[in-house]
Amino acid sequence: MKPGARPRVLLADDHRMFAEGIKGLLAPEFELLDVVEDGQALLEAAERLKPDVIVADITMPRLNGIDATMRLKQMDDRIRVVLLTMHPDVAFVRRAFDAGASGYVLKHSAPDELIAAIRASLQGKTFVTPTLAGELMHDATGAPGGSADPVAMLTSRQREILQLVAEGRSAKEIAVDLKLSPRTVEFHKYRIMEALKLHTTAELVHFAIKHGIVSI
Repeated sequence: MKPGARPRVLLADDHRMFAEGIKGLLAPEFELLDVVEDGQALLEAAERLKPDVIVADITMPRLNGIDATMRLKQMDDRIRVVLLTMHPDVAFVRRAFDAGASGYVLKHSAPDELIAAIRASLQGKTFVTPTLAGELMHDATGAPGGSADPVAMLTSRQREILQLVAEGRSAKEIAVDLKLSPRTVEFHKYRIMEALKLHTTAELVHFAIKHGIVSI
């Protein structure tokens, strides 16, 4: 970032009205590069626009914000990602920071906390909504394995396929999207169900909704 230049922000959220509100919030201090509505579009826009900070929802179509964060950090470790979400669950916070996020802000706290989170990320610091910080600290110092996150058992590829299955995509459609064979997709789906002890696609969809991988 050039001295004196406004930090460049890319926004990813599939709720257009909410995104418009965030644009207004950021406009006085940041240069908003673009708004995208799904995780794959986020990866493409980030590679093209080279933002200083990305503000992204967690629950987005095609690729959720946490897995997108992991991909973004693999592309360029200097990218800062602040996740903006409805999920007040510490399991999500842990997954977000494990993926490389710099900030975790609840949507209802956005007007007060989002600017602070972006500023912190630009300084190489992390930020978490204060209402979750105490619970996160308590969780971190608790008994090992006391709050196991079933989503964490899955690989990044398995989570990606789980999301696409839960969005109603067929094995053929997923195979084309991810450049895999349908047989490989079916194998991943079988391993996901085995790992999560689920037996039907309906149970997979319910799991994905419950754990914020897709929205209703």
